[in-house]
This record gives sequence, structure tokens and C-alpha cells, in this order.
Amino acid sequence: MSTIPIVHMTLYKHGVGFFRRQADLAGEEVQLSFRVEEMNDILKSLTVIDRGGGQVFGVDYATPQSREERLAGCTVSLADDRSLQDLLVSLRGRRVRLLLDQAESAEGTLLGLDEVAERQPLDSALVSLLEQDGQTVSAVPLGRLHGVAIQDEQGAGDLRFFLSTALSQEDYRQVTIRLSPGQHLLDVSYIAPAPTWRVSYRLVAEETPEGLRALLQGWGIFDNRLEEDLKQITLNLVAGMPISFVYDLYTPFTPERPVVEEEKRVAAAPVEFAMAQEAEAPAAPRGEGMTLGAGMMDVMRAAPAPKLSRAAMTETVQPTATGKALGELFQYTIATPVTVGRGQSAMVPIVGADLGYRKELIYNGAKLPAHPVATLRMDNATGLTLERGPVTVLEEGEYVGEAVLPFTVDGAEMVVPYSVELGVKVREESDSRRETYGLHIDKAYLVIESWEIQQRTYWLNNSLGKDITVLVEHLRRDKYEPFETSDPKETTADHLRYEVAVPARQETKFQVQERRRLFQREEIRNQTAERLRWYLNKGWLQDRAFGQLNGLINLWQQIGINEQLIAEAKKERDGIYKAQTQIQGNMQALGTAGKEGALRAQYVDKLAATEKDLESIAQRVEQLQQENRRLQKQVDEALAQLT
Repeated sequence: MSTIPIVHMTLYKHGVGFFRRQADLAGEEVQLSFRVEEMNDILKSLTVIDRGGGQVFGVDYATPQSREERLAGCTVSLADDRSLQDLLVSLRGRRVRLLLDQAESAEGTLLGLDEVAERQPLDSALVSLLEQDGQTVSAVPLGRLHGVAIQDEQGAGDLRFFLSTALSQEDYRQVTIRLSPGQHLLDVSYIAPAPTWRVSYRLVAEETPEGLRALLQGWGIFDNRLEEDLKQITLNLVAGMPISFVYDLYTPFTPERPVVEEEKRVAAAPVEFAMAQEAEAPAAPRGEGMTLGAGMMDVMRAAPAPKLSRAAMTETVQPTATGKALGELFQYTIATPVTVGRGQSAMVPIVGADLGYRKELIYNGAKLPAHPVATLRMDNATGLTLERGPVTVLEEGEYVGEAVLPFTVDGAEMVVPYSVELGVKVREESDSRRETYGLHIDKAYLVIESWEIQQRTYWLNNSLGKDITVLVEHLRRDKYEPFETSDPKETTADHLRYEVAVPARQETKFQVQERRRLFQREEIRNQTAERLRWYLNKGWLQDRAFGQLNGLINLWQQIGINEQLIAEAKKERDGIYKAQTQIQGNMQALGTAGKEGALRAQYVDKLAATEKDLESIAQRVEQLQQENRRLQKQVDEALAQLT
């Protein structure tokens, strides 16, 4: 049985790795070991190619059961401290040949083992055997037994299965690849869970005769969590996130089927992300036999160590990765073979580029209140897509801060905020108001036009002994537009950046005003003469429109009065209807003669009087309704003439 070493590994950012194993071997099977939690991905992606011309017949693996479950149907069960005794008990009733001392043997059917009392020697236990004649039972002291030859194939198979299962690890599963006889050049690939690779950056900024330049150096970090050493493998690190998921192919699943009762006749069955080395100080010229005195030694000890520089880091560490786009992904290919021991992690240089940059102070109170942040800004001219990761910033060889470099595609800008400028303090004030600036008439409505104004004031206090410029990052508001405010220097998807010059040891006020237009519709009939007069005085209404609106309001007021009178008349009518119903009820209980007849006549007179009242009310309602129809016609005509 052979194993296949890993020759290539590709790591992704979402917890998956792609592995390739390759080996030149002979034989009919090869075995690989995987963690149980990897099995679903293995079964989903395992690909085996024999580049030597042989055939792959299949792949075997243990069913996902615990050791106890797998041994449940096995007739052989051996304890760790009494395996021979347990074997003899398990083989009861099977054909065996007992190998005894003095080159003797006994063959027959094993009856069992008669154990002895605790204080007696184990050798005195008796192994009983039914001999081949089927009639004689012999007993052999256990001390004479040198071996057992199992003549029963099932018993021998159960023993082999028990030993194979007992040797297997609960957390691992063996996968066996079955091959055709002969020589093979196997190429095995698969995906499996793997720790995400990470990246860390070093940004060494310097002022040079050519301007501000920075060395961006990136190191890819990965881990070997496999149960084997990785030796001289090729390595790819992929930025991006391909879709991946776990699909349970490892757990056996048997769907339920309907139960069909037996019938009298036969029926058809149902269908279904290393620190840079410092440059060595040049040796002082020395004459033959020259020695350094104590004074010179002290001077050397006091001399400052050379600072980290772009040149030193560039000479010492060269990136060993090339990059290329893979559709929506970006792949770093490590050019030199990688060796990482089992349980070890490693860093490999994947980025090294000299970039131009500029320094700025950017203030955003939502991200960091009270102070701006010193920032390096540069374009990603590395030719690579940069994965998100921490960056340590050194300026003129000194550590000045840290940042997180965001995921940045080739050509995009990088903004690296690395240090808080405590010499500049910023405070903010906010205010809002609404200002009406006009109106227009839309049929029966006044549409009042106004501005909702948001005002934000920034007070920037510079306690430094030099003039500075701060980029104030102001949040963009949906549907708001700046007014009476200087134009922003830059615009991003979420912010406007305003450039504010702040003289040394002074405080500067900067204000951003934004507004959005609002429209409020109000019915003309709900206006008052006083309100219309206010609009007229503001110049939002002309005299002619003011007169038209006043006339309309008077008409609506008269219509309103008439509607109130109509409502009162209808209320009076309903009262009469109620009285009539009561009278009619009383009349039904009265006779036509005598006092009842007289009282009945009085009720008849009252009913007649109420009918006259109802007729009068109907006439009043009709007159008021006619008046309102006439007034409404005047309203409609007046509305049509409104401007």
C-alpha cells in the first residue's frame, strides 16, 4: 500500500483549500487519510487521474459509523488486556486447530474456556474442544496453548474485521483508491477545509529627490494543519471568495418508503494576510595588527543603529509571487517551492512595489471624533489586487503607526490612515431650519414651496507651529444639495471632502450648508384671509390672485354655511320622523269610538301638522342645495381662471 505526497496547494479566503497530490507508484491500491469533518468535501471534489495509462476502478471508504456501531454485527470482540481469552470465548462453536507445546495439536469444534478463580494461576484455565469424531470432548490447560488456527472462514473474517476496525482512528477515515495492476502516475486533487490565508503589509515612506516614495511590502501567511510535512510544494494564494458550501454526501441516507400490505394475489410494487533585516554597518579600515581601544568601543556602542529604509528592505526581501486575474478572483502564485513542517505556519513575500504617495490630514467625526488622522494616499500601481490586511507604517525609518489596508484592485486608490494628529482639535455644531420661498396654485390647492436646511459648522483649532490643511469629510445626504458653501475638493460614494486651510496656532471656522426642496399641498378652502394677506405681503401672491382666492374663500364659506343649515334641517326632519312613529304606535292601540276615538282624532291632527313641517323642511333643503350648486358652479369657474 502506498501514499501520495502533496505537490501543490491553493488557499482561499473562505476556509477552503485546493490540494493536489502526485506520485509514481506500483500496485493495485493507494490509501489516503482524511479527518471525518473533511469527508463531505472530499466526496464532493475528489478527482483521480492516472497519467501513466492505468485505470482507476473505484474509491472505498469506511461507512460513517462509530467504532461500536461498526463492530455491532461482529462475532469477535477482544479487550485490550485479555485478548486471547476473549478470542477463545468469541470462537465458541467454530472449527479450530489448537497449537500446543511439544509440537502437538488438537483439532475440533471449540467449546469454550473455563476460567479459574481469582487467586489461581491463569495457566490452569481449561480450553475445551469437541474433537472431530463428534463424540469426544478434550480439555487442554491454557498454559499449553501456543496458538489457534481458525478453520472457520467467517470467524477468521470477523477477527480480521475487528482488528482493522480497532486500528482505525475515530477522528479520521481512510480512503482507498482501487487501481489496475501495474505502474501508475497518479494525480489526485480535491478541496478540503483549510485555515484562511492572511496577509500583512509593511509601508516604508521616505522623502527622496524624486519626491515622496513608499515601499509597499506584503507577506502572505498560511498554516499547515495537515497531518504531514509539506515539502517543496507549489503554492497559490487566492484573493476573492468563490462560492462554496458543505453538502452532506458522507452520511448514509435511506429515504422512507411506503409500507404495502400483502394481498392474496401478487401485486405490482409501488413506484417511486518577517521583519526586514537591517543593513550591516560598513567595517572601519584597519591596519595589520590594529586593535580598537576602549574609547573607540564606546563610540561604536553609542553610534545609532542604521534605520530601516526602502533600499535595504528591497535588497533583502524580494517578492516571490506573481499575480494574475482569474475572473472575479485574483491569484498569487509563489514562484519558489515552499516547505512547511506539520503543525507549522509560514510567511512568504508576495508584494514588493515602490509607489509615489502624498500625505494628508483627513477628519471624519463619525470615525474618530475631535482630531484628524494623518493619512498616506497612493494609487495601487503594483499590478496586483491587494487583499485586505494590517499594514505597519514606517516614515524615514521610524515606526509611525498602523492601519488596515482594504481590499484594493489594481489601479485603485489606497487611503492609509495611520496616526492621530493630536495637535489639531475639531469640534462640530449642527443646526436645521425650514424656509418658505414661494408657492403656486394647482387647481384647488396651494402648493407651498420651502427649503429644509441643514447646517454643520466645523471649528478647527491648530496648536501646531506650522500651517496645515485638513480635508473635512462630510457625509452626503440623500436629496440634499450644498449651497453658499465652497466646492468640495473630492467626492466619494458616501462623503464630500472639503479642503480647509488652518494657519498655525489659530482657529478656523468652516461651514457646510445643505438644503432640500419640500412641497406642501394645502386646500385653498382651508386658507384664511389673514394667511392670504401674509402670502401677499411676502410677494408670493399677486394682487389679482389674492383677489381671486379671497373670492373663492368667501364662496366656500357661504357653501359651508348652507351645508350647516342643511344638516340642521335634516336633523329637525329626523326628529319629526321619530315623533310620527311614536304617534302611529299609539294610534294602533286606540279604538274608533268614545274617548279613544277622540284621542285618535287628536293624533291624526298632529300627524297632519307634522307633514306640513316636513314639506317646509324639504323646501328649505332644496333651496339651500340649489344655492350651493350655484355657488359651486361659481367656484369651479373661479378655479379655472386661477393663475
